[in-house]
Amino acid sequence: MARAEILTVVSLVKLVNLDALYLLGYAWLFGMSVWISFFGGVIAFKALPRHQFGALQHKTFPVYFVISILLSSSLLGTWIVKHPDVVTFIGRPYIADVAQAYALGAVLLSQGLNYFVIGPLTSKTMFQRQKLEKEEGKLYTDSGISPEMKALNHRFGALHGISSLANLGAIIALGFHGLWIGSAGVKGY
Repeated sequence: MARAEILTVVSLVKLVNLDALYLLGYAWLFGMSVWISFFGGVIAFKALPRHQFGALQHKTFPVYFVISILLSSSLLGTWIVKHPDVVTFIGRPYIADVAQAYALGAVLLSQGLNYFVIGPLTSKTMFQRQKLEKEEGKLYTDSGISPEMKALNHRFGALHGISSLANLGAIIALGFHGLWIGSAGVKGY
């Protein structure tokens, strides 16, 4: 049985340390990623008309990607500082600490691509498609749509798919990292 510990102001202040902050940052990033990807979007899709859903996603995803970029870069930087062998063995991804840095780097890269490249292209295509729907008087899903609408549908589908795959890759990398820190801990040397 663990020893009973009395909480004091000093013991509470000691709770705020780099390892604890690392775990909070990781929990925030992983929880947010799972919620946005698998729950929040599905709920919004079912609850909102399509154009409102698109507008919500257009406003929500940039914030999600920025927070993901900030948290994953902070976690990566902290990991490298606490595990200096990452720098020494950077070309050896089979070394555990390096693999963890690669996982965090993958999150940073995929969410950075989503924020700076894929997301803006997807939003632009979505708004072009909505504009064309008004001009043609047809929904993008109607039969007999124009070749331009078909091209926009194809482009939107491809961009959305790439964005989803990048985001899923980030979640898988975060899951791998979470399993690692759950087993081995955050502490470096």
